[in-house]
Amino acid sequence: MSKHRGVWQSNMGFLLAAIGSAIGLGNVWRFSYMAHQYGGGAFLVPYGVALLVAGLPIMLVEYGVGHLEKASSPLSFRRIGSRYEWLGWWMPVVAMFGIMLYYAVIIGWCVNYLFLSTTLAWGADPQTFFFTEFLQLTDSANNLGSFRPPILLATALVWFLCWLICYRDISHGIERASKIFMPILAILTLAMVAWTLTLEGAGHAILNNYLSADWSRINVFAAEPAVRTMAIKTWVAAFGQIFFTLSLGFGIMITYASYLPDKTNIAQNALVTCVVNCLYSLVAGLAVFGIVGFMAHSQAVPFDEAIKGGPQLAFVVYPKAISLLPSFNILFGVIFFLILIIAGLTSGVSLIEAFACSITDKFDWSRKRVVSTICTLCFAGSLIFTSQGGLYILDIADHFITNYGLVVGGLLECLLVGWVLKTTVLREHFARSGSIIPRFWDICVKFITPAILTMLVIFAINVDRTENYGGYTGTQLLFYGGGAMLVCLILALSLAFAAWRPEKLKRYHKPEEDDLLV
Repeated sequence: MSKHRGVWQSNMGFLLAAIGSAIGLGNVWRFSYMAHQYGGGAFLVPYGVALLVAGLPIMLVEYGVGHLEKASSPLSFRRIGSRYEWLGWWMPVVAMFGIMLYYAVIIGWCVNYLFLSTTLAWGADPQTFFFTEFLQLTDSANNLGSFRPPILLATALVWFLCWLICYRDISHGIERASKIFMPILAILTLAMVAWTLTLEGAGHAILNNYLSADWSRINVFAAEPAVRTMAIKTWVAAFGQIFFTLSLGFGIMITYASYLPDKTNIAQNALVTCVVNCLYSLVAGLAVFGIVGFMAHSQAVPFDEAIKGGPQLAFVVYPKAISLLPSFNILFGVIFFLILIIAGLTSGVSLIEAFACSITDKFDWSRKRVVSTICTLCFAGSLIFTSQGGLYILDIADHFITNYGLVVGGLLECLLVGWVLKTTVLREHFARSGSIIPRFWDICVKFITPAILTMLVIFAINVDRTENYGGYTGTQLLFYGGGAMLVCLILALSLAFAAWRPEKLKRYHKPEEDDLLV
């Protein structure tokens, strides 16, 4: 391994960082709302199937490619074939400039609300407060308004913290931060769940709205067309959630695995990462359904009326529930938003690392200079999302990037490994590393997973073709959504055309230490 390339100090440090990347804000609000929307406990069936035939196979692909090549996604794919380097750039570019720009702003909202929770400043009507007073949301995406100083300052703090963590090498920066953040995240989450379970109405909501199953929502063989269509949507949603929640298609896991020594049980690490991430979603769901159940009980309204999806769950529903708590409201609010901040930061630093490593791999520039430049430029890019109309741009960009950008990247990644590199090459590498992979993995990578991801893209296109997403105009969707995708593509192609130093393109063959990293 190049003496300039970092290495994880322990396998536990690697796992905590990888799990931290996977666990993000979506584990708290996206999974819980989807479970409610798609049949409660029945949703766990397609979710589990998706984990086995899509999530784990792609995780093995990304861990395997990064570990085999000891490189970020652009260099790894360039070694597979020069014509595929652009795909290696597309993944971290989309993650960095398509997602992190607005993801940092959402974490900034959480920072704001951490301080707001100390006085319950959102008052009796958190929805009006969030949209009218906090965001000061304009009337449409055509009117961005002015910058919101509290959001701008909080976003600057988020970028500073990310810079502080990523500035040093992988073991002294991200690994150390993960060893601090992840145990705190686990303790706070378990404490919040335990506390929630004591609230009146929480147990009823968990049993009747979260764990109870509406099996018709997953029955794709139902005789009624409407039921069958809804079931198909449920399965598509489950596969989409697995793909996004595991940080797949970002280039992150390829980069993280590149810092591992040869003697590493890749399959075990992939399994642990996937299982722990999904378990966290399930556990966090107990807290979400419990607190919404408590709020519904306190206000004597149906559960369906109390729960909301997306950011509203965190910034409208939870603040309302916190205000209704009989005691320790402030402490509960601080714990909740601290959980979101930690989950957001561990994911955010991984997005930065994937792109920073790609740049240092290709141009051999100083890591500290690269990280500093990236964080400075991307903070400037985040400014549009801190405006009064920033929520509209955020919503459009997120829809296009997550429904098309990442899925297409993951699809092409599977095809590249399955049919160009060949799964047998990775299988042999797994064996040398001490991992035994079942033959079913080859079938998933070559056939099943690409078919599923293709279906996700087709489904998204059909939905967008029949109706404009979110009620936005076609011009707004094309300008902000299509524009974001086009910028990412141009940047990826531009970076791919830059010249490599010949020695960088040589495959890594030097044997690593014999000791298994533990």
